[in-house]
Amino acid sequence: MNRTFVSTFVSVLALSVAAPAAAEEAAVLERIDAQTVELSRAGAGPVAIWLSDDTAVDTGDRLVAAASKDRTAKIALPAGRRAYVILRHEDGSATVVAERVLPLEQGSNFRDIGGYETRDGHTVRWGKAFRSGAMALLTEDDYALIGQLGLDSVVDFRSLEEREIAPDLVDDRTGALFIANDYSLKPLFAKMGQGDGENTYRGMEKLLAPQYRSLFKRLLAGDGAVLYHCSAGQDRTGIATALIYDVLGVDRETILRDYHLSTALRRTQWEMPPLDPADYPDNPMVQYYAKMQAAGRTGAEPLYTPGGASHLAQFFVYLDAEYGGSEGYVKQVLGFSDADIARLRQIMLD
Repeated sequence: MNRTFVSTFVSVLALSVAAPAAAEEAAVLERIDAQTVELSRAGAGPVAIWLSDDTAVDTGDRLVAAASKDRTAKIALPAGRRAYVILRHEDGSATVVAERVLPLEQGSNFRDIGGYETRDGHTVRWGKAFRSGAMALLTEDDYALIGQLGLDSVVDFRSLEEREIAPDLVDDRTGALFIANDYSLKPLFAKMGQGDGENTYRGMEKLLAPQYRSLFKRLLAGDGAVLYHCSAGQDRTGIATALIYDVLGVDRETILRDYHLSTALRRTQWEMPPLDPADYPDNPMVQYYAKMQAAGRTGAEPLYTPGGASHLAQFFVYLDAEYGGSEGYVKQVLGFSDADIARLRQIMLD
């Protein structure tokens, strides 16, 4: 991992994730540099701290501390290794925590969705599902890190035009099943360019129903980790993540906070390969990125309407009115049953 990468990564993390462990996270693991992470935990009781390649303590795992009472602890963990920190409490229970943001050299907005607590006291499992932006310029070290995630499938939300210019290679490199549903980006771009910028996501739940159905099917299969993504990893992917969390029972304040992390975690320079717009006159995504570059816009725009409302908060209001909430949408439009939702919770929650 090069020094420029580490400096950039830590700076982005400081803007987006560096906060004390909140009520919905019993522990947080943040990267300090290429060789070190810092554990922060809410409880003060003594815990045994283990470092493991999976989410259970077993043979070969490293004991970091036998009975630590520290609220924070630095742990040696190279950025190229995907590992989990397991806290063993005196009562025999365990808390698992991992880096939410994967320290990829040339990735954008690549995160584990685990770690958040639900309203009824469960925790979303680490290592079951990952979200990302486009992965057009990953390095060999990036592929090596992703190769440790145990991916079963990659669900690509992107359109034909996007996949034409930046095809996924993660499935080829890992052996994961690749799933995509063909559609054109033009109707979506036309919709998002109309109106006053309010309720931007309304209707996207219908346009992207095949993609979201595929994602939930792969999660329900329980065959391994699922990676899902679009180009920016914030809108289509943000909606998908919000649906998962909402159905699992994560409170909406936490869901919204997680959704808005995308603004700081996107690294737009790695989302699209170098292209000449003249070579793709009919490709709306190429033209969109060309306009951004011409306007000098290199970062992500905050996910708020001109009136200051969160796009996702508005979408939740719409979902509640139209379907009775996320669970109603998942059943009415995606076609899943109460038994499917119960199984999803069994798979995705501790």
